[in-house]
Formats: sequence, C-alpha cells, structure tokens
Amino acid sequence: MNNAVLYNTKNSVASSLLKYLYHKGIRHIFGVVGREASSILFNEQEGIDFILTRHEFTAGIMADVLARLTGNPQVCWSTIGPGVTNLATGISSACLDRSPVIALAAQAETNDAIYNQTHQCLDNVSIIKPMAKFVAEITNPDDIIPMLDQAFEASMTEQLGPSFISIPIDILKTNVSEKVIDSISKRPVKSPKKEYVQNDWKENLDQVVKMIKESNNPLIIVGNAVIRANCVDKIRELSESLQIPIVSSYTAKGVLPSDHPLNFGAISGYMDGILNYNALENIFGPVDLIITVGYDYAEDLRPSMWKHGKEKKVVRIASYPNLAYQKFKPDVDVVNNISDSLEYLQNSLIGCTPKKPHDISGVRKRIEELLEDQTENTEGLLVNQVMGKINKVLGNGTLVSDVGFFRHFAVLFSKINKPNGFITSAGCSTFGFGLPAAMAAKMANRDELVILVCGDGGFHSNSQDLETAVRYNLPIVIVLLNNNSNGLIRLYQSLGHQETYPPAVNFGKVDFVQLAKANGCEGFYASNLTELELSL
Repeated sequence: MNNAVLYNTKNSVASSLLKYLYHKGIRHIFGVVGREASSILFNEQEGIDFILTRHEFTAGIMADVLARLTGNPQVCWSTIGPGVTNLATGISSACLDRSPVIALAAQAETNDAIYNQTHQCLDNVSIIKPMAKFVAEITNPDDIIPMLDQAFEASMTEQLGPSFISIPIDILKTNVSEKVIDSISKRPVKSPKKEYVQNDWKENLDQVVKMIKESNNPLIIVGNAVIRANCVDKIRELSESLQIPIVSSYTAKGVLPSDHPLNFGAISGYMDGILNYNALENIFGPVDLIITVGYDYAEDLRPSMWKHGKEKKVVRIASYPNLAYQKFKPDVDVVNNISDSLEYLQNSLIGCTPKKPHDISGVRKRIEELLEDQTENTEGLLVNQVMGKINKVLGNGTLVSDVGFFRHFAVLFSKINKPNGFITSAGCSTFGFGLPAAMAAKMANRDELVILVCGDGGFHSNSQDLETAVRYNLPIVIVLLNNNSNGLIRLYQSLGHQETYPPAVNFGKVDFVQLAKANGCEGFYASNLTELELSL
C-alpha cells in the first residue's frame, strides 16, 4: 500500500509562496535546491525563473545587487543545513550594503527537527537573526502570506536590508486555506519604502540653512542612500546653485559626472599613499562645514578622513535615525525623507550667495598623471595603468569591483558618470563579491557594458560560477589582476609588522586563461599595456 500523502499542489505552501512572490513583482529566484525538491519544483508559478547558481553565496550576492540596482526586493533560496550557512555571507552583504533581499531557506521536517542534533538541522533563525531585519520559521501553513508581508515591509524600511524565512520541508507541501490564497491578490503589488520622520526636522533644517549661510567653505558628503531615494537630480541642483562641492562614498560615485568641476571624488583612506600626495588635507583641510546627505558609516568614509585642517561643524541629513552615534556625532541631525529635506534646503537658500570652492587641482593632476602613466614595469602592469585603459572603454557602462587593495585604485581612478555606475561591497567588503555582482548588473542592464575588476584571490574564491554566467548568457568583461596573493592582507602584514609572512598570503599559480576556456568563456593574457588594450 502506498502511504504517500496526497496534496493539491495548487493550494500548497510552495505554490502560494511563489504566487505571492510573482504578485509582488519577483521574476527571479537565485539559489541552490536540496532535498526540499520533493516539496517544491519552482515551476508552480509561471513567470518566475529559478536561477541555479553553483554556490549559495553567489545566489545571495546576485539578489543583493539586483535589489540595489532595481530598488525592488529580490529573492534568494537555499537548501537546509550547510545551504543556510553558505547563504549567510550573501545575507550579511545585503545587511551592511543595505539591500532589500528576501532570503528563504528550507528546514528539516517538523517531526525530525531538533536543532544541532538531527541530520542537517541547524537553528536557521538564530544563525541569521543578527544580520536580518525580520526572521521567522513557519510552523502554521496559513502564516506564510502574513510572514511574507512582514518580510517585505521590514526589508523596505530604511535602513534597507534582508529578511529571512525558514520553511520546513513538510510544511512546503502542506495545503493552505482558500482564504489565504484569495488574500494574495489583495496585497499591494509594490512594497513602498518606509522612512522615519522626526517632528523637529524643519527646525533642524533651519539650523542647517543658517550654518550654510555663515560658512565660508562647505562641502557635501553623499552616501548611496541618496541614489536609493532617487535624489541625484536634487543633490546636483543644491550643489550647483550654491557651488558646494561633493565628495562621495564608494557606492555614491556618479552622483556628479566624473569631470564635473564640483565633483571632488570618492574618498579612500589609502588615497594619500596611493597618490603619493597629501590629498585628504587638500580636499578637507579648508572646509569649515560638512553636510552629510544619506551618509552611512558602514560605507567606509569615516569621520577621521575629513578631520583635517580647520575645525568643522557637521550636519547629518538622512531618512532614519543615527544608528552609529557612538562613532559619528553630528552637530545637527535631520531625520526625514531625503527628497523633502533637499527641497526644503533648496527653497530656503534661494538668493544665498554662491560659495567659492577651494582648489584641488593638485589632486586631480596627480590622478591624471597616474592614469596616463605608460611606464613599462618588469613586474607587470600597475593597477592605475589598468584603470586608465578601462576608463577608455567603459563609457556609460557599469564598473564592478571585487574586494582587495586594487579596489581603492578603482575607487580613485575610475571615471563614473551615472548613479550606480560603480558597484562594490562598500559595507561588508565581501571577498568574492565581484563575479556574482557583475552577473546581476548585467541582468539589470543587458544592453550595457559591465566590466569587473578583481584580484586572483577574490575571483578564484568563487570562480565556479563562471559557468553560471555562460549558462544564463550574461556576457561580462573580467579584468583579473593576478599577483598570486592576497595583496591587501600582505599590506596589512607590512603595516603591522614591517614584514610579510608568505604562507599566510601567497597562492600557487593558476592558468586563468585555461580556467575561462574550461567554463566556456574567452580568455586572454595581457603582459603589457598594448596587449591589455587589444584584449579589452
């Protein structure tokens, strides 16, 4: 006798889950499926493509970056046990890089779920809870839709971030009530972004207006939240009307075009050493007022970088309370919708005498000198030389940077002319981020050039998903800087000990050209500037 439990797939939790996701605009689920395949095929809802990756980490990063670029929540999936722990790094990236990711994972069957005691059964919720805005494990099938409502709302509340739901395998195939199924179509299609508004925001902005009028040399620091708030035009208008220059975090590059006279660039803590020039003093020294807009301490533009020269007043304008108050203590804190705040400032400053920005031509000249450097080096190409060649072909495309010392060169030397034209893991600095991020960037803009710059360490930590890029026809250009080591860690060794310990940082040689060809990609080796230019 067959003891299998029969169920109506149209009424199952799996089917209701996918129907809900489709209703909310989800068209892709990135992930890796395990034995929960007995309960969900992912074909229960037409119009959603399951993007099978080689590793759950890749799935998490692809959801993170596609959410960042579209402004809409994206979904990733993992199997039970090690699938969840693999996915956790992608979730941590979404947490610190402020992406509205809905992470879903299978859990062991309810009749066999004893955390850390039964096969592949971990406490999923406790693992993910420190990194997510909403976490839950479903026990009642009819709770699936209300839980998803909470997950989407939490993820779309500033600071944006991931939500997580754990679903036992047996519950995935359990039926839900008709009432719950019928309720899906009544849900709002879009999950609007929710922001905080403090009652005193206008009074605080009036203080800011006064500070701007009294300042001689103000400077605006912009974080990625300005792009998330669709306020690039408003920040440009404020900057240009008052002639206040802009400095950006890594992921806010492009709020002003690279050649704009008020664009003082993206800032790296390593820039003085890279440029061999006192750049931070030149940029920040004469400034007497810092106006941060959408500033996020996690984006690694730290107050210590701007504490050069004159004593400065500091303003914070953001759409959520200051959660890094222990380290970042502004003189005036404005918590309100960024768009409304910028509009209020603009209207309040009509007739204000434009400022006269100080001269940073020395920094700009030094950057151009290094970009145009044609010196042949016996040890190979320099990163600034590589960036010079990338700039010549990138145009209005997207540059993705993995994590490593080379990223600071990409931050300083890349010429980005559009918001979200520079993609990196600014908050989490996730090693291996580059390949899945570039794949997601290509999905978001299939007609645009996407170039990934990466080191051999980060790239080869996740290179198995080259095959995924080929399988889904995601043509990207990968510029791999190969020094057979973790170069940034080698630098840290030198800074801390005045010596390096090669066994902790050096790798063996890999033929990356053959690796590319083995995965169905074209591969070229460039040993000089001419070969690099031809291969790009």
